[in-house]
Amino acid sequence: MRTLPGRSDHVVVVGAGLAGLSAALHLLGAGRRVTVVERAAVPGGRAGLIETGGYRFDTGPTVLTMPHLLEDAFAAVGRKMSDLLTLHPLHPAYHARFADGSSIRVHTAAEAMEAEVERFAGGREALGYRRLRQWLQDLYQAQMGRFIDTNFDSPLQLFHPDLARLAALGGFGRLQPAIGRFLKDERLQRVFSFQALYAGVPPARALAAYAVIAYMDTIAGVHFPEGGMHAVPAAMSQAASAAGADLLYGQEVTRLERTGERVTAVVTDRQRIACDAVVLTPDLPLSYGLLGARPRRPLALRHSPSAVVLHAGTDRTWPELGHHTISFGSAWKETFRELTRDGRLMSDPSLLITRPTTTDPGLAPAGRHTHYVLAPCPNTAIGPRAAAWSDLGPRYRDSLLRELERRGLTGFADAIEHEVLVTPADWTSQGHAAGTPFSVAHTFPQTGPFRPRNLVRGASNAVLAGCGTTPGVGVPTVLISGKLAAARITGLPAPPRTFPERSRGTAATKGTAP
Repeated sequence: MRTLPGRSDHVVVVGAGLAGLSAALHLLGAGRRVTVVERAAVPGGRAGLIETGGYRFDTGPTVLTMPHLLEDAFAAVGRKMSDLLTLHPLHPAYHARFADGSSIRVHTAAEAMEAEVERFAGGREALGYRRLRQWLQDLYQAQMGRFIDTNFDSPLQLFHPDLARLAALGGFGRLQPAIGRFLKDERLQRVFSFQALYAGVPPARALAAYAVIAYMDTIAGVHFPEGGMHAVPAAMSQAASAAGADLLYGQEVTRLERTGERVTAVVTDRQRIACDAVVLTPDLPLSYGLLGARPRRPLALRHSPSAVVLHAGTDRTWPELGHHTISFGSAWKETFRELTRDGRLMSDPSLLITRPTTTDPGLAPAGRHTHYVLAPCPNTAIGPRAAAWSDLGPRYRDSLLRELERRGLTGFADAIEHEVLVTPADWTSQGHAAGTPFSVAHTFPQTGPFRPRNLVRGASNAVLAGCGTTPGVGVPTVLISGKLAAARITGLPAPPRTFPERSRGTAATKGTAP
């Protein structure tokens, strides 16, 4: 593994999102002095928080998987996650509802899910699920250490016995046919392949290797932090501060001072901070702009679809909703074509509806509820431009509310007391390329060693972290990206893990009702 040359005593981390805070904790654990600079008034980055009318809305990710990666970050500075953060495992992880009126609860426990699949689609599909589960576990084991949690210096690193193992598992085929080998019911295929949208690629075109995301969601388990998802960066920043990091909020980084290829100082709108190395976590165009360098690539970067998000605080809720509910439309292939090729809004939308107050009623006033409705939409590179959303946004919001009413959430619009609408225009204003918070898509030329590297030519002591670089999009991978960035600086692997991968029955987790 290549590491940064020269001194690295004092590292400035630009951005206090999950990637930046992960990098900071691992750097602190390796004995570095760390300063974190964040333009917002609070930590979190994409995992932000809006408070209005007594409602607390998480503005970023809503699904937390692989909590052992968080445990690793806290352990780097000698802390136990359970001292700072309480995670509730969700049982079931999801509710899935289909246009034909059928529904299924997605459990992470093998026996519970097998029984649910048998109830939903019969014994043959239950046997297929059992085989699928084993395949997903094998796929995860083949990928995690060699292809996800690793710093690539060359594509030649792919040539390892694990590559043959991954190929033998069918990881280089296509995702949807791979799932179809185990499950014939098209509805069940959706449950285990919709996660490809996180990677920005339709299931019919995504590598089967990306079923590893389904492993994280449907086997490793989904959790929810007490206090909402923003509690995660809040706890991480608390641990970093206690370990000696300087956390500077409300400061915009305006430029980097350099001597030759070395960054010597980070300059904000308030001060100059001398440094020996820098970790940059903003979206790639902003980081490249600060460095004054953009890597040459044979093909332009392709970005994932974006999303419209309606945060709604309501005076009632609907019992058919779980903590996470996936409401599938009739269309499937057409939906992905609209999002990734045609640049059009979904004509028959599939939606993620999250009701955090299912698990933590304290996120809303007494007797009230928070709902998060996420509708994937084209990014601004192929769909409506950012400026168009000032008119399009309110109209699309009304369309979504009509669709929710049509799908049985009667009175949803009238129940809203406070709301926040987020569109690609908002993502653009936050500096996200192509108006998407999901960054660079995981096409084959943008995966593994072919993804934008966390080292940049011409900047010998700068490292990138975040969802645009390796290993990619999603809370687990972003946490890993911070750890990988720290390793580039320290040359040290992460310390041995102290906690089990799944913290069942420990103080770190508490059960929730179905």
